[in-house]
Amino acid sequence: MSSSPSLAATTPPSAPTQPTRSQRRSNSRRESASLPWRYLGYVGYYVGAGLISGAVVHHPMAPARYSMIAASGVLVFLLATVLNDLILASERQPLSRILRVLGTSTMLSFGLGMLSGGMQHFADLPERCAVLIPLGIVLSFVAFALKEAKRPWRRIFSLMGLAILVVTALAFLGLRHIAPTMAESGGGHSHSDVVPDKGSGEGQESGHGSDTIKPTPQPTASPNATHPSKEPGHDNDGHQHSADPHPPS
Repeated sequence: MSSSPSLAATTPPSAPTQPTRSQRRSNSRRESASLPWRYLGYVGYYVGAGLISGAVVHHPMAPARYSMIAASGVLVFLLATVLNDLILASERQPLSRILRVLGTSTMLSFGLGMLSGGMQHFADLPERCAVLIPLGIVLSFVAFALKEAKRPWRRIFSLMGLAILVVTALAFLGLRHIAPTMAESGGGHSHSDVVPDKGSGEGQESGHGSDTIKPTPQPTASPNATHPSKEPGHDNDGHQHSADPHPPS
């Protein structure tokens, strides 16, 4: 007697269950409610990176001022990270995951700031930006791998990591070669000028660019002033004598 086929072989696989209309409505309401927060999160990413990029490039000009701007950019970027990756996440994240996200997001914000700021101001500060751009490439890649990859060190020391290292080295060598020519030719608005104190003459001259202060012309003496003896009523000794009111008869 032949054996009957098994039930598992004869039973067709069950089709995936489709979400009901109420579930679709619930998901749609949830997405609509989270849309403003997701928008704020993405705006925070770009605003934070923009603040950091400007602060990193201009930091030597006013360290205290641009340190505050960089700290503000990091804070905005971290708030956006918390909103997007933690609050709006579908699953509750453990503490280790939260700390890793915050640390790597700080690294990522500085890497992106160095990269974008160096590219924007390379014509103005070529020597400094020739270092910021390669450093931003490496830092952003390492931070992204630590944040997103399940095995970050295998991702970093992989073919992709080797390619990033080669690109970084070529970018550094190429930019360092171009930087002296950019510095000689100038261009754009210079960030290396030191602003003198208010009220000084140098500050007024630097504000007018190439204008020069012309000396005030001195009035030239008239010929009569150089030869007083030729004036009427003067003798050769230089003393003035009044005319005789009673001429001889």
